[in-house]
Amino acid sequence: MNPPPNGFWAQAAADPGRTVLTAPDGEDWTAGRLHAAANRLVHGLRAAGLRRGDAFAVVLPNGVEFFTAYLAATQAGLYLVPVNHHFVGPEIAWIVSDSGAKVLIAHERFAPAAIAAADEAGLPADRRYAVGAVDGFRPYGELLDGQPGTPPEDRTLGWVMNYTSGTTGRPRGIRRPLPGKPPEESHLGGFLGIFGIRPFDDNVHLVCSPLYHTAVLQFAAASLHIGHRLVLMDKWAPEEMLRLIDTHRCTHTHMVPTQFHRLLALPDEVKGRHDVTSMRHAVHGAAPCPDHVKRAMIEWWGRCVEEYYAASEGGGAFATAEDWLKKPGTVGRAWPISELAVLDDDGNRLPPGEPGTVYMRMNTGGFHYHKDEAKTEENRVGDFFTVGDLGILDEEGYLFLRDRKIDMIISGGVNIYPAEIEGALLAHPAVADAAVFGIPHPDWGEAVKAVVEPAPGHEPGDALAAGILRHCEQRLAGYKVPRSIDFIEAMPRDPNGKLYKRRLRAPYWQGRTGGA
Repeated sequence: MNPPPNGFWAQAAADPGRTVLTAPDGEDWTAGRLHAAANRLVHGLRAAGLRRGDAFAVVLPNGVEFFTAYLAATQAGLYLVPVNHHFVGPEIAWIVSDSGAKVLIAHERFAPAAIAAADEAGLPADRRYAVGAVDGFRPYGELLDGQPGTPPEDRTLGWVMNYTSGTTGRPRGIRRPLPGKPPEESHLGGFLGIFGIRPFDDNVHLVCSPLYHTAVLQFAAASLHIGHRLVLMDKWAPEEMLRLIDTHRCTHTHMVPTQFHRLLALPDEVKGRHDVTSMRHAVHGAAPCPDHVKRAMIEWWGRCVEEYYAASEGGGAFATAEDWLKKPGTVGRAWPISELAVLDDDGNRLPPGEPGTVYMRMNTGGFHYHKDEAKTEENRVGDFFTVGDLGILDEEGYLFLRDRKIDMIISGGVNIYPAEIEGALLAHPAVADAAVFGIPHPDWGEAVKAVVEPAPGHEPGDALAAGILRHCEQRLAGYKVPRSIDFIEAMPRDPNGKLYKRRLRAPYWQGRTGGA
């Protein structure tokens, strides 16, 4: 069997009638139809004034429009800025403004936040487009109507510009330089070979998480580019996932441990109702997976359960099921296109078995944080960068994580940074001081906990907690809002104002691992 031509666009030209995508509503899309839609969007964006190097933002659910935007950006030399659709207006506005996005495409499902964001960002009325009806937005169809479905001129590779949060609480865009070459000259799906995923026609990739996540879009797009059919889920549900695997004979997917939890909790008769033997690669990452959960998934799904450790900035490690069973707890060895190092506080390499800060580098190119060169440089040692995780490398190069970024919360595979939440809390007049951290949660791994020192004249209690939570709901995405608030008479700080957050967090983690 000959592998398909490199890149979706070449494949679409060679075999336009091949089904390449099954939408959440079950509608099948051929390569030719999707290719034409992406071409029309390129022409429409250029007619709207976008040129090579410009950015446009999308607030979209998993669907055809998301992939149309991705394919348009990456053949027109544009930056696609995917925005978390759980964000509220001010959060979206920050990303739209910071990225310099010249167009915003939003779905009517997220209308209130999209309207507020476009207004706050000062986006002109002719740069707002909506899938469905959104007040003040033009219909998405206007970007495509009347535009040719033929490939645009001056085709050049563009990138996805993902935003990742930091300890400052403000997300930063990861911007890579445009290579200035035709899309086909970049082996866009090649990285899947790291996981043993090959360009065979019978491969079917199940998209079961939101495409605004870096890894989810990267896995899905790479699969599309090496000739795999995509099956999209809009909203994840455990039994529906099993049904789709069975129905479409899905062969690989990207998951997070919370999904493992939910699948394992299904009744045995439901699990037995669906055949999952077609799965070859159930690759998981984004959060630690408890040993007992991983063992249970391997027992059920077999050796297809694989793990990786990586960052949106690039680089990573990978562990097959065999690796993990041989070395329980490992997140694997470095990718062939990446390198791992464990360094001390002075930037010196540590010997095997010595704990330190985990650094990575990619052999395929660098990045910088958009409009934040200080952040770009402060996390680097030479060509290596770190996201602040601590770990060890053993003699065979297997990485074991020993701790996570200070204060970062991982809930359901999503990184949540307390500084932003603490800022929202401190904007409430009844809050004198606040601390936010993760506490154990049986399903999500961690839940967001807030500890508040009330301002003078405010009585701690349920009524005050409810008022503070309502305040947060107006300023933060739902998953960032604290699940609960505890009150404290005085926050534990040293004379210089440093907060002893570990003292607050430790009681919730007594007898548990992960937060102490």
